[in-house]
Amino acid sequence: MVQGFRPDHDALVAEGWAVVPDLAGATGDFAAAIVFLPRSRAAARDAVAAAAARVRPGGLVWVDGQKTDGIDTMLKDLRARTAVSAPLAKAHGKIFRFAAGAELPGWRASDLHPAPGFVTRPGVFSAEKVDPGSALLAAALPARLPARVADLGAGWGWLAAQVLGRDGVGELHLVEADHASLACARLNLTDPRVRFHWADAARFRPEAPFDAVVMNPPFHSGRAADPALGAAFIAAAAGMLGPAGRLWMVANRHLPYEAVLARHFREVTEAGGDGAFKLLLAARPVPAARTAPRPRG
Repeated sequence: MVQGFRPDHDALVAEGWAVVPDLAGATGDFAAAIVFLPRSRAAARDAVAAAAARVRPGGLVWVDGQKTDGIDTMLKDLRARTAVSAPLAKAHGKIFRFAAGAELPGWRASDLHPAPGFVTRPGVFSAEKVDPGSALLAAALPARLPARVADLGAGWGWLAAQVLGRDGVGELHLVEADHASLACARLNLTDPRVRFHWADAARFRPEAPFDAVVMNPPFHSGRAADPALGAAFIAAAAGMLGPAGRLWMVANRHLPYEAVLARHFREVTEAGGDGAFKLLLAARPVPAARTAPRPRG
């Protein structure tokens, strides 16, 4: 199984599957493959072409996806290039198959260049441009930062590069759950002060406390907004920081993170923003025992 999102990767490993974060890590060829479409059209084409190239001639490649993930477009595109089975449709989704060996020229993904000196790949978050929330946060960071800093949900490394440009930074730890994003960050950041961690930020535990954390946390699970993701990042950040640690974060203005921050930090202030985003600064994390839910009864 190929799964680059660390929480899902680890869950599959726990169930006994052989799992790799990308297809390059799998050895040999395969009798068949099934591709579950990602939302990015370019990433979906790349996954289908990669699977077709690794299945033995005559073997079947199955393609599964929702209408919202572009399954109808994929079916149309493949029918123009090879023989495709009649699709089975159910619950706004479809699945169909074609035989490996089909020619799919131009379907493998190419690098993207969202900013000078940076490379990304289709399908990673904000692959084509710098996320405006991250840009706002970077502009608000002070000229000098503490020595040991973490970037939670670091993506392909643009915000981390801005942190490295501040005085005082001795180590910068990038924590990112998406393997493809972190692979881009490794290409984009060659500074020896950087440490890379392919990990779920909500579960990551550093060897030593950080002095500061910066983050632009995700707030979507699939297509639905899920503020609990940001809340989990806040709790994790508080647990990673030392007693005098500070957190700089950016969030969409409508997300109710202030109460969560107040449970985990003694000092919380809104440090600016615009109509779409707010910048939040928190300091002096509350010890974990103080923030844990009280037992019932």
